[in-house]
Amino acid sequence: MDMLPVKRALLSVTDKTGLVEFARFLSAGGVQLVSTGGTRKLLLEAGLDVTSVSEVTGFPEIMNGRVKTLHPHVHGGVLADKDNPEHLKTLNELGIATFDLVCVNLYNFSEAVAKGLDLKQAVEQIDIGGPTLLRASAKNFHSVLVVPDVAHYSRIMDEMAPSGMSIGLETRRQMAAETFAKVSAYDDMISRYLSTHEA
Repeated sequence: MDMLPVKRALLSVTDKTGLVEFARFLSAGGVQLVSTGGTRKLLLEAGLDVTSVSEVTGFPEIMNGRVKTLHPHVHGGVLADKDNPEHLKTLNELGIATFDLVCVNLYNFSEAVAKGLDLKQAVEQIDIGGPTLLRASAKNFHSVLVVPDVAHYSRIMDEMAPSGMSIGLETRRQMAAETFAKVSAYDDMISRYLSTHEA
């Protein structure tokens, strides 16, 4: 589809700069907000109505947050092709709602490295759910807007405001391309770190 109406957004960020303003904009436009852990806490404190990912999945965050968004009720909603009737039929049968916007930025692994953490501690700062969500939503840019960086909030708001909370395909493609570049750079940084640090 060309213009994607944004009705449901998943927000899960490490860098929370500008997030409250962005979330307020979405909420004011009638977008349902779903979020995780610290992100949700911040938005609740700002007075926003935010559904927890655990409420969506029916499953608590486990293993100190290692597993929270890795669930069919999240990824089914992110990966469904909205132009494919079979996908929509499957979601309907399973009671899965689609996501239209995924806003994620990753654990700051470079910061963990700079702190001189030992290998085991540093590994805990490797994001798993974040890159998975970013890759899934970027792959499905025909049906989802991925927002991988706080630098894009203003652009997204400027485009969505006059269009009835919809976003164009070209913007979604550009965001997808940048997202894959960011995930690739993140993985490369981790690969280089593990290659130079003995167990």
